[in-house]
Formats: sequence, C-alpha cells, structure tokens
Amino acid sequence: MPFAEYIWIDGTTPTAKVRNKTKYTPAVEATPSDWGFDGSSTSQASGHDSDCVLRPVRSVDNPLRPSIDGHPNTLVLCEVFMPDGVTPHPSNTRARLRAALEAGASKFDPMFGIEQEYTLMRDGRLLGWPDAGYPRPQGPYYCGVGADDVAGRDIVEAHAEACVRAGLMYEGSNAEVLLGQWEFQVGAGDPLTVADHLWLARWLLYRIGEDHGVYATLHPKPMLGDWNGTGAHTNFSTAAMRATGLEVFAGQLPLFPSDTRIGMDAITDACEALSRRHAEHIAVYGADNHLRLTGHHETCDINTFRCGVADRGASIRIPRHVANKGRGYLEDRRPAANADPYLVCERILRTVCLGE
Repeated sequence: MPFAEYIWIDGTTPTAKVRNKTKYTPAVEATPSDWGFDGSSTSQASGHDSDCVLRPVRSVDNPLRPSIDGHPNTLVLCEVFMPDGVTPHPSNTRARLRAALEAGASKFDPMFGIEQEYTLMRDGRLLGWPDAGYPRPQGPYYCGVGADDVAGRDIVEAHAEACVRAGLMYEGSNAEVLLGQWEFQVGAGDPLTVADHLWLARWLLYRIGEDHGVYATLHPKPMLGDWNGTGAHTNFSTAAMRATGLEVFAGQLPLFPSDTRIGMDAITDACEALSRRHAEHIAVYGADNHLRLTGHHETCDINTFRCGVADRGASIRIPRHVANKGRGYLEDRRPAANADPYLVCERILRTVCLGE
C-alpha cells in the first residue's frame, strides 16, 4: 500500500465529520497498521493529552489514485481508540454496532440496505438553482434528465464509477425530488459491511466534489419551505422476515425455535417493536431531523409513528412486493441523511433483535 488514505469518523457534534490523512509506505505492507493522530483537532481529545489511535478495520482500493508498480493505493477505514490501544474512543460508534452484534443480534442474520440522499452545493447555493429566486416547483426533477431538470450529473457519475472501482456495495443512483438533490444506495448486506461502505462512499463523494468545486451537504432540510428534505432510508430484514414456511420446514433456520414467526408475521412484530422505541430511534437518527419529519413531503411527523404498505408518508414502509410475497424487508424512512449508519443499525438491532 504505497499511499493509504486513513479515514475515520471524528467527534464533532451533533453531526460527526469524516476525516483522513495520507500515509506513504515505500515497502508494500501486507496489512495496514495502527497510526496515531491529534485528537485535539478533531474534537476527540484535549490539547494536553491529545494522542488517539487509528485502528484499520477495512481496506479497499483507492479508485482516485492509480496503482504504483502494480501495487494499488488504498482507502483504509479505521476505528478510533484511546491511547492504550484497547479502549474504544467514546466517539467510536462502530464499536457500539459491533457490541450489539456480539450480544446476540448476529444470530438473526440481519441485512441492511441504505439509501443515501444528499444535496450538491456551490458557493452556499444549491447546485442548479438560479442566482436569485427559486427554480420551478418540484415535480420534474425526480429521476429527471436534461440540463433544465438535473444538476451535477458529472459528479454523480464520477462518484458511481469510483464506488464500483473501489469494490463497494454500490447499487445505483437517481436524481431526487429537489433540484440538485441525488441519492445512491449501498447494500444489501451485513450491518458492519454496509455501514463501513456507506462511510467510504461518503468520503469519495466529498473528495470528488473537491475536484469540481462542489460540496455535498447531508443536512436533512437544505432548503426550508415547500421543498423535500434529505434522508437515509434504511431497509432492514432478519432471516425470519425473509423466510417462508418451506424454508423453516427444511431446517434452513436452525438457530430459531419451531414456533418462530416468519415472513409478514415477523415484519409485523418488528414494526410493533419499533413503535415502542420510537423516541430512542429519533434520538440517533440525525440532527435537525425535526425540520424534515413534518408530516409533509413524503414524511411522517416526528412525534408520530405509523406503518403502512407502499405508504411513503409512513415511518415504516412495507414495500408492496413484500406484502404480496408475504416476506422480505421493511423500510425505515425516519433516518436523516446526516445520520450515523453505525448508530442507525445498532438501534434497529437492539430494538428488533435484542428487545432493548
């Protein structure tokens, strides 16, 4: 790994930022090694005791930097540890997700897929918006095509290609309802991989934006008024939710007792569990989410919990094809675009799988 971009999540509140620094290693290392950094500059330590430890947890090829002598440069996602190298830093939310999986959530074979919305900005204005006033009302921009209906496709396509070249679980993209707003999807897969890949995809989006003089904001309501907000809809399932009676009969769910509720029954149970912990979820679903979850613009009010089939105004949407098949997954539409995917996945696992 001649050039390795060490990437980590900082301690900025209420919304963490992604950071990186570059390590050059003349000799090719088999695996990335721990590295230190100044936590006092990232809201993770005080100035008089500022050392923190970066511990690599996932490495992928860096699609933005060509390989050197056949050796790929890398993106190295890290967890942050205290100076002892043993204790996870309080800002290390990935450690919290690991703890939920180790506490028993992993036996439910959970799978996640996250739809990351974002809005492109330049010089403090939404990309594609006029210098004064507003564009045409929403309607033509969602999945639009043409310079009058979309803005920033060059960045979106460069980002898509970079994610694929890096080997991320990138599923696709589309223009969203607000002009200058886009979405990409990551997953479906196990929660640690999906959350890791989402953070790496965010880093790539920010980094590519530098080359175009554009930045992506994850603020849940980048423009107040009659305009859509920006979310991170989270699709979730367990083995029981995905199962059919035949699969259980064939012994494909050996970790579950014979009376396990499966399919739509398991999805209904998950919705009921989520309804009882609504406040706990909202608490970790992103800062300023109240500006987005108003009951309008394809959202449910932040103080209301509602499930519905094919209902994009519900807190939890059950896709029509899932209801028709009688098994599959649910979509939690409450997380804001700026939510930490580690915390979102952890909270869902603790509610649905661990009953906490």
